[in-house]
Amino acid sequence: MQYGICNLGIVPIRLEPSDTSEMVTQALYGDYFKVLEQRKKWSRIRFAFDKYEGWIDNKQYLEIDESNYNDLNTSDIHLSNDLIEFVSDDSNNLYPIPVGSDLNGLSLFKHQFDGVALTSKSPKENIVKSAFLFLNSPYLWGGKTPFGIDCSGFTQMVYKLNGYKLLRDASDQATQGEALSFIEESEPGDLAFFDNVEGDITHVGIIMKDNYVIHAHGKVRIDRLDHSGIYNIEKNTHTHKLRVIKKIV
Repeated sequence: MQYGICNLGIVPIRLEPSDTSEMVTQALYGDYFKVLEQRKKWSRIRFAFDKYEGWIDNKQYLEIDESNYNDLNTSDIHLSNDLIEFVSDDSNNLYPIPVGSDLNGLSLFKHQFDGVALTSKSPKENIVKSAFLFLNSPYLWGGKTPFGIDCSGFTQMVYKLNGYKLLRDASDQATQGEALSFIEESEPGDLAFFDNVEGDITHVGIIMKDNYVIHAHGKVRIDRLDHSGIYNIEKNTHTHKLRVIKKIV
């Protein structure tokens, strides 16, 4: 088995081994993974954090050994917590990294980080506060950063910043946690899931107080939440049909 770690700020992970293939997620600086298959230009990988699989360009990661991988996998939380920060190498070259980058691989890269890292779990009430870091970020299928993010990437990154693990896709996140019967039972920071006409869960948002939800739809935005789903005041209509409320924390 081979292993790798992302040594760049934001790297696309593709559905197929091609630059023109759909981006299904992103590797952020410090994300590490198993290499399941390696070709001349591309590698199929499985992330340690959420077990998500996809293809990465071989030029956009660093190979590591099993002991490095195991050390990273047992390390404590050590994340960048500002929208954009920088690490530097021995020649003082700067590398921009987005919020939520994993800093446990700094020694492998021989990089330095001068900021203040997140190093512990946060209480549940901090989840909505973290969500506001991404407010007005544009929607991007497969995105996980303030420069472009999708609905489940948004919830995953917000929870990650508070020390909690969510799976990558909304349908998988919906398998986690405890289902609630009514919106009234929910607390800020709980997750609301929404389905399509076929009954498939395709959307997720973070519940706020006073029946509001923050979610990625066109951009990260705040809308009303009721028993039917998400109500967009600007369009005067419901845009998403509520399926289930989940308490993860």
